[in-house]
This record gives sequence, structure tokens and C-alpha cells, in this order.
Amino acid sequence: MFSSIAKRNLTQSLKTRSFASVASTDAGLPKKYGGKYTVTLIPGDGVGKEITSSVQEIFKNVGVPVEFEKIDVSGLPSDGKKADQITEAVESLKRNKIGLKGILYTPNDAINKSLNVALRKELDIFASLVLIKNIPGVDTKLKDIDFVLVRENTEGEYSGLEHQSVPGVVESLKIVTKYKTERIARFAFDFALKNDRKLVTAIHKANIMKLADGLFRQTVKDIGASEYPQIEVKDMIVDNSSMQAVSWPQQFDIMVTPNLYGSILSNIGAALVGGPGLVPGANFGREHAVFEPGCRHVGLDIKDKNVANPTAMILSSTMMLRHLGLNSYADVISQATYDVLKEGKIRTPDIGGNSTTTEFTKAILSKL
Repeated sequence: MFSSIAKRNLTQSLKTRSFASVASTDAGLPKKYGGKYTVTLIPGDGVGKEITSSVQEIFKNVGVPVEFEKIDVSGLPSDGKKADQITEAVESLKRNKIGLKGILYTPNDAINKSLNVALRKELDIFASLVLIKNIPGVDTKLKDIDFVLVRENTEGEYSGLEHQSVPGVVESLKIVTKYKTERIARFAFDFALKNDRKLVTAIHKANIMKLADGLFRQTVKDIGASEYPQIEVKDMIVDNSSMQAVSWPQQFDIMVTPNLYGSILSNIGAALVGGPGLVPGANFGREHAVFEPGCRHVGLDIKDKNVANPTAMILSSTMMLRHLGLNSYADVISQATYDVLKEGKIRTPDIGGNSTTTEFTKAILSKL
């Protein structure tokens, strides 16, 4: 029942464990045309254009056999017809199967819906994967952090079903289904099995939401016990897991979460290892995969200032390359990125330096 595309493309060998890595070993992927893969590129809002341009420059320099089909989509209220933009993006991803994406802005008003959510629902991109790991050269208070967040992408509090029953009273429906919980649980356990991970922790609030989160908690534990007996299964209440994440993050291996809790914990995780500019991520569906920074910050305040850290986007792009089976390209690009960070001579402001996005990119190119 688990997505064959996602299952085939989760394998990561121990040899590449130190890299931001989701590798592919199977042919169930987009076809090459003229020796190249075509990938949908959605720069997004805020700093998206700057950090995706960094990836494009690196790919060109290395000769990566990927051509980008650029689709301009924006969540900003002043940027045109959202429905037409999302339709164009969806059609491109249906053709290409693979996407590289910046973060789309989501307004707080009641009229404009989240294009990030719409894109995931249109293509049933149900699993979000975020890698939280210390990077040598980036000093943090806590060390030896290496855990994975697996987040259900399509239901929970993000179901988008809410209404005002009477003035001043809003009802918002949180949808949790056994089918989608089983699906995300199998995704998490498959990832654990193929990546030498030993523990899956289900994050929930079943002490209060006894039916919805109770179903999520029990389903994850049942799938683990019946189908993956070699993987240890635990569960933890979300508020406690947030505290544990900032006091003893080393206890976690894989955390599998409903939608909202995964969003919160990805931000906590990013803060633990140096900030949103360092955390890579990916999203998987039955037939499609979209790679984007794991901590979804738009960066409108630093847009066009040439100070954004492109690391998260670069490492997300190397995850994409491994998904395509282009491991050698992924290895040299990720290693060059880690080398620049480890040396510490070129640092963007978010990690204590004063270098520009352009200078950081050039430093990586010099390593290549």
C-alpha cells in the first residue's frame, strides 16, 4: 500500500549518512531527455530567487545533467492570479515528477489560502522529510544532534475545513484518518529500516485529543509492532517532546508527527543546529517528489539583500540528485558545502559572519 516511488527512493547507505541524503537505486524515476532530467523549479517568495540561483550556478559549474523548468508562483497578495499559478506549477510537476522549490509566503488573512498546502494536496505529496543534524564548523550549544522529522503533509490541522457558525464563533476541523496515518507510519518505518535508524517516536496530544491524536498514536504503534518488529517504537506528548528536543535532542532518532506538530518541531530543530538556512528537506508522494528547505521561512525581511544562507537549498538539491540516482554529483556538491562551513572563513550573517550569498556560493565553486 505504501507508495512504490517513495519506498524505492528512501535508501541511504551508511557510507553517505553524513551527507544530507535520500538516495535512489531504482529506475522508477522521470525519464531522461537528451541525457538530462527536467526538474520543475519554483523559486518562491522572499529569498527564494537568490538561493535557487545559487543552486543553478553550482549545477551549471559542475555540469549536473539537470535542466530546470522555471515556474513563477507567489503567495504574496499583490502577485496576480493564484489559481492560475498553482495550476501551472501542478501541471509542470505532473510532467516532470520532480521539483525544487523555495518557500511560498502564506498571508494571515482569511481570503488568501496557503499555496504550499494547495500544492501538496493537489499532488498528494503526503510525507515531509526534514534532516536535523549538527554541521561541523557551525557552533551550537548542543552537540551530536542527528534526528529526522517525518511529517504528515495533507490532513490534521491543515485540512482547511473551518467556518464561522455564528459571529465570533469559529469551528475548525482537524481531520485524522487511519489510512493516511498508516501511510505516513510506513514511510517513517521504511526510512528507519533503510537508513540504520533504530527508533521511531510518534508525537501526539492524545491525552487531550483522545480520538484524533489517539488514533494517530495507536496506529503508528500498531504498524511498528506488526510490520517492523526490529524497529523500536515509542510515543511522546508534543509539549513534552518540544521540551525534550531543546534539553536532550540526542534521544531522538525519527519523529513521526501530524501536520501541525511537525511544523513546530522543524522550527525547534532548525534552531538547535544553527537556523533555518541550514536544514534541508524533501516532500514525497506516490509519484512526485518536491525538495525544499526543511524549515519553511520565507525571509521577506532580507529579500534582495544578498545575505541569505543558501545551504539548506543546496543540501536539499543534493537530496534531489540522490533521488535521481546522481550520487556522484550530490557527493561533490554537498562535500564542498560542508567544507566551506567547516573552514568558517566565509559565513553568512545568520551563522555569525558578514559574507554575502554570492560570496558563499563562490566559495563552494572554488572547492569544486
